[in-house]
Amino acid sequence: MTTTIIFDLDGTLMNTLDDLHDSVSYALREAGLAPNPKQDTRRYLGNGVRNLVNRSVEQTCPTADEALKERVFEIFRAYYVAHSMDKTAPYGGIPEMLKECKKRGLFTAIVSNKLAPAVKDLHKAFFADSIDVAIGETPTVKRKPAPDMVDEAIRQLSLLHGRSIEKSECVYVGDSEVDLQTAKNSDLPCIAVSWGFRDRDYLVEQGAKTIIDCPGELFEHIL
Repeated sequence: MTTTIIFDLDGTLMNTLDDLHDSVSYALREAGLAPNPKQDTRRYLGNGVRNLVNRSVEQTCPTADEALKERVFEIFRAYYVAHSMDKTAPYGGIPEMLKECKKRGLFTAIVSNKLAPAVKDLHKAFFADSIDVAIGETPTVKRKPAPDMVDEAIRQLSLLHGRSIEKSECVYVGDSEVDLQTAKNSDLPCIAVSWGFRDRDYLVEQGAKTIIDCPGELFEHIL
């Protein structure tokens, strides 16, 4: 029986693309580089913001060295933490789906490769009453697709609810190939969503077995 749902954040619960694109574009301009199209930002999302920044720098400046990438990353990080909620909002149907999760007594968590301060801010602003735990990228927990964030979320949920939660009770929900691999590495079933940063056909190519097209469909695939 499913008691626990672990959600990815960007592209799954929230449309964060505009704020991420604005932030990386700002950082590139501040470093004297030309920004990339939004479609490239979308393509680079899913494997952490450092990967996003590095690939964005390489796209606009193939000869960039590590010092330049680090400079752009530091500019990006400071700007994004201050502007992570300018345009970001939950996808349609997400608040209602999370309300139903609470009604059913399900435990919930966020695991995200986004910087931890931004994850905490978004959780507090949008999901404080609907999601129990939020885990973001920190130096002490390996980012996805390593299973560490999932393990930490289960640990925190177990402490919060006063009992040991087994992986057999958990389902992972995400929108990218990174999420599919995270679920696999964590020994969890994965429900992929088609409204995020990867198209349905791509998710199928990456091995997704269960794909939902709207948040309410989640409950058709959990026992």
